[in-house]
Amino acid sequence: MNVRGLIIASAGVLIAAGAAMATSAQPTAPARHAPRAAARAEPVVVELFTAQGCSGCPEANRVVEALAEDPGVIALTYAVDYWDYLGWPDTFARPEFAQRQRAYQSAMRLRGVYTPQIVIDGRRQVSGSRRDDVEVAVSEEGARRVFPPQIEFREAGDRVGVGSGRPPEGGAEVWAVTYRPGPQTVTVNGGDNRGRVVRHMNVVSGLHRLGPWSGRPVLFDLPESAASEKVAVLVQSRANRRILTAATL
Repeated sequence: MNVRGLIIASAGVLIAAGAAMATSAQPTAPARHAPRAAARAEPVVVELFTAQGCSGCPEANRVVEALAEDPGVIALTYAVDYWDYLGWPDTFARPEFAQRQRAYQSAMRLRGVYTPQIVIDGRRQVSGSRRDDVEVAVSEEGARRVFPPQIEFREAGDRVGVGSGRPPEGGAEVWAVTYRPGPQTVTVNGGDNRGRVVRHMNVVSGLHRLGPWSGRPVLFDLPESAASEKVAVLVQSRANRRILTAATL
């Protein structure tokens, strides 16, 4: 993934430039039904809402793990807590993750929330257990962005700049999502998955609203994160929750 953006100058002034940054992700084979570009300038954001106590979620976790290998995808796993009453409190869940899922429910006018649910670029949702449908949706959403605002992280890694562009109606918000890259496993000792070892990919640990974006260049401080964590920055429409662009530090 290449991130073209702004050189952040002194006194917080942002000057447009042609600098480029790249992650270390390696390209993988294309999808079986809908090949995805090996290196998109603006990656597709795939958000999985899952739970360790959900019997159908391990398969969705595997789908997202495969997608995470694509350099044109930012894959994020949010653990939700509303199934905890079934006998197993999810060890990664936080209330704000379920709140984010409910915000998508409202924006997409869905009847309710469920797991495993995959939301792609904040635009559409697919059941995480339907691998082929997920792959097609990711491929289609990858071609939708036109002239999104540019993002660049400061070299020190403590700030991020969002450039100028045409904002959506109602404006947009900038979010920082901290997550632990790679797989994590949990042995579940209760509920529907009792006795199973459940594997998760790119588990989100924190969700931070940095501030509004109205189309003008702006500079934000990034939240502190552990050395083992990465940060994804999302520019997201306030009204319909669609993600305009994203980048990872």
